[in-house]
Amino acid sequence: MGAGSFVVTGGGRGIGRAIAERLAAGQDTVVVLDSDAEAVGWVAAHPARERIIPVVGDATDQSVAELAAGTAAAAAPLRGWVNNAAVFPAAWLHETSAAEMSALIRHNLDLALTGCAVALRWLLPAGGAIVNMSSHQAQRAVRGALAYSTAKAAIEGLTRALAVDYGPRGVRANALALGSVATERSAAYLRGLPEADRLAFDREIRLLQPLGRMGSPAEVAEVVAFLLSDAAGFLNGAVIPLDGGRSAVGRDPEEA
Repeated sequence: MGAGSFVVTGGGRGIGRAIAERLAAGQDTVVVLDSDAEAVGWVAAHPARERIIPVVGDATDQSVAELAAGTAAAAAPLRGWVNNAAVFPAAWLHETSAAEMSALIRHNLDLALTGCAVALRWLLPAGGAIVNMSSHQAQRAVRGALAYSTAKAAIEGLTRALAVDYGPRGVRANALALGSVATERSAAYLRGLPEADRLAFDREIRLLQPLGRMGSPAEVAEVVAFLLSDAAGFLNGAVIPLDGGRSAVGRDPEEA
């Protein structure tokens, strides 16, 4: 199969950037959709800059998503879409109205829903693949992150429904449930902690993720590239834990 194109939302930083760079490592074109113009500044100096095209805008805006899809398809046939963009609202339901909480949930869900809706219109004629980013929090909630956990659980349901509805028409959909991954965001968080808290964080990661460390954006990007490839042609409707074993371990106070 010849060169194709892909869209990666939230592709300016961290995991999204790693995915974009990985997909552009061959001959494919990647449209990086990000709401922050500064976040895509790296593209101009990238060795593959002729095949990495930034589009700045809100990924929940269907017109922006259509622009990204059209830009990608103008370069090469659109073969896949990665819904990576996310926000991380902190809110407690007893302090937030149901309407406000619903809006917080919808923000993350709509980032994926809009991307899927636009991607399908472009992928259906020839087939392709969608990868949605989920989180370990879809199954194991973290205190104070109700909106994020709920949205990610919905995105996993969305992924399965897409697989059932559109698999017969040649469009595969899968999701990755990520554990803790080392990004600029996590690094900034850790820098702001006292040393004792940083050590405690490292200890917790070793306990939570049996590989004993955080993942890397490059490791996520490799799995995304596989899911988008023909090598994953029979993989559809899966929610894959990419978490160093976090979803397999059971913390038990008696384990010692």
